[in-house]
Amino acid sequence: MREVPVADAERGRGTIRPLGAPGDLGWVVMRHGEVYAEQFGWDGEFEALVARIAAAYAADHDPAREAAWIAELDGERAGCVFCVAEDATTAKLRILLVDPGARGHGLGRRLVGTCLEFARAAGYRRVTLWTNDVLTSARRIYEAAGFTLVDEEPHHSFGQDLVGQNWECALDGSRASGGSTRR
Repeated sequence: MREVPVADAERGRGTIRPLGAPGDLGWVVMRHGEVYAEQFGWDGEFEALVARIAAAYAADHDPAREAAWIAELDGERAGCVFCVAEDATTAKLRILLVDPGARGHGLGRRLVGTCLEFARAAGYRRVTLWTNDVLTSARRIYEAAGFTLVDEEPHHSFGQDLVGQNWECALDGSRASGGSTRR
């Protein structure tokens, strides 16, 4: 897959590239742990979840149906997103992150767009995701990309009381069908 440039003359230049360079998986896990601990007080349970997701992808993914990307800004890792199979017709967007120092450059929007474009080309009919209501910037990106909120439920995870949310996006242009997905 080719790199997708993101022009931003005043604030640097960003690219979206396939995950796969040495250190990418470790960076994904490390930065999720660091960022969510700093911003939300989340504990190591969250970092362990991200590690399991990254390890499962690395150990056994179907390149025709699953992919992951790294965003770079000025040559440094700045974000990521994974697209994995949930079932034959549904992909799942996982572990979107844009490093706080790289926000405001459109990288989150580009990562989600790249994920949706891949899912559409791979033949999926819809994409789901699980997030938490405190992640307001990510939720705005999801809404702008066509995701709709399916349901939400309070839970205690990562050392915090949170409200988990399930979102989905129909890739054929119709409204999302509803129904619950879980993390």
